[in-house]
Amino acid sequence: MLSAVGSLIWGTLLAAMRVGPVPLMRGFGTAYVNIVRNIPLTVIILFTSLGLNQTLGVSLGADDFESINFRLAVLGLILYTSAFVCEALRSGINTVPVGQAEAARALGLNFNQVLGLVVLPQAFRSSVGPLANVLIALIKNTTVAAAIGVAEAALLMKEMIENEAQLLLISAVIAFGFVVLTLPTGLFLGWVGKKVAVKR
Repeated sequence: MLSAVGSLIWGTLLAAMRVGPVPLMRGFGTAYVNIVRNIPLTVIILFTSLGLNQTLGVSLGADDFESINFRLAVLGLILYTSAFVCEALRSGINTVPVGQAEAARALGLNFNQVLGLVVLPQAFRSSVGPLANVLIALIKNTTVAAAIGVAEAALLMKEMIENEAQLLLISAVIAFGFVVLTLPTGLFLGWVGKKVAVKR
């Protein structure tokens, strides 16, 4: 949940940078998205643990090892997923007719007002489907956090297999758990996407 909310906030800011009028911010947004999307998530998660925590001493306000790794895993998921959120939102922004932004500017609105009041509300409505796919991918990507010892599904499955030696049964239960999480989410957000879609 934390990584989903964080990814949505940071991804929205990145999308605003990518369509903004300031060349430096546009360049930063473009570079960030292109670099982060092409780095494997495992590398980002390991960087947050080995690079930020063990090398630089970043603990994000946590005291014990498990809390530190959990918070660093959430940070890594936010950094990675926000690049995909940004692109999903940017595709939604591209569906908004240019004339609407021009009309808003003609009324005297500045860039932030045009983006916040005219463009982004329509972009979010157009992007529900792609954002749902990003959320489902995020749910499945949480298994990568096992690489730094966060107690999530993949680590739990490994421990259960070591203790119980029931590979097929345990794998089936974990897989079913992911289906229970992702299938209703996809169906619900697909329904929401149809309800809020902008009719053009």
